[in-house]
This record gives sequence, structure tokens and C-alpha cells, in this order.
Amino acid sequence: MKREEYAIILDFLAIGYPGGRHGEAVAQAVGQSFFSLLELIPKENIVLKQEETVYIGEGKRDKIRLIRRRLELNELTNTALMTLEYVLEDLIKKNEKQFLDFFNTASTVTPRLHQLDLLPGIGKKYVGDIINKRPYQSFEDISKKTNLHDVLKIIKKRIMDELKGSERYYLFTRPIRRAEFR
Repeated sequence: MKREEYAIILDFLAIGYPGGRHGEAVAQAVGQSFFSLLELIPKENIVLKQEETVYIGEGKRDKIRLIRRRLELNELTNTALMTLEYVLEDLIKKNEKQFLDFFNTASTVTPRLHQLDLLPGIGKKYVGDIINKRPYQSFEDISKKTNLHDVLKIIKKRIMDELKGSERYYLFTRPIRRAEFR
């Protein structure tokens, strides 16, 4: 299974969490590929900036000593949570092709449920429209052909719902597996 290669810093706590036992610097971040929420420990004397991209993949990392664990959405600091909203929008825009591929190839999950049904605000009427008017070249193309407005916002809402961890099906993120980063 592929892992996150890069993460974007959402919040950096130079002396750790308030009231924490250890005075160790910690960062909360979101992975660029699978939107994994991560707790990162930087190397000594490294200061990370909000919205900075850092390498967290295999091999030599220049700024990150270790990935401590995956975080749940409710574990993010207020700063990280606010930053996440902007970062997700930016990641969705930068990876428009990935999301267009989803709209162009989405299929059924069960005989009565389509992947497109899982998107917030998309009912059976829109599912039929989206399928019948494929392929799409851009988010704007989806809006023009289907009258579905603010595709980016719909995708962002679905990602946020998945990050809450209570969804039955995951389209864009991965559910937390406790032993994933050991």
C-alpha cells in the first residue's frame, strides 16, 4: 500500500502541546496524497511553518525525524483545523485531474448505491446527469454540463466527512489503521 510522501504543516507547536509532559516540538500535518492527518516530530532545531510542505516518505528526511501517529479530526488544534480548510481547497485545485478521473470513472458500490451518491448534495437526479454527460475536462465543465455548482466545495465536504472517521465508504481518504506508521 502506498504511503504519504509529502505532508503540509497545519500547525507547529515549538514546545509541544500545552500541558504536555514532554517539551518536544510537534507538528500537525495533512498528507498530500491521501489526506492523512499526521502528528510529526521535527528534527532537532528545525522550525516548521504553517502550510510548508515537508518530505515524510522513505529514506532521508531533511526536516522530519518521525511520524508519531495518525490523528483523528477531533485531535487537531484550532489552528490546524482552520488551516486544513484552506489547504484542502488548494490540494483539490492542484489535483483536479485526480478528482476529474473520479467523476469520469465512478461506478456502483452496491446494486443500489453509486459512488457519486456518496458526495454531499448529490441525489439520484445528479448521479444520472453526471454519468450521462461524461467525460469532463474540468470542474467548470462539470458545472456547465450538469448544473452542479461548486464541485470543489462538494469534494472538500466529502473529504472532511471522511476525516471525521464515521463514514462507511471512503472515496478520497483512508480510514485510520492504528499500526500504519510504526
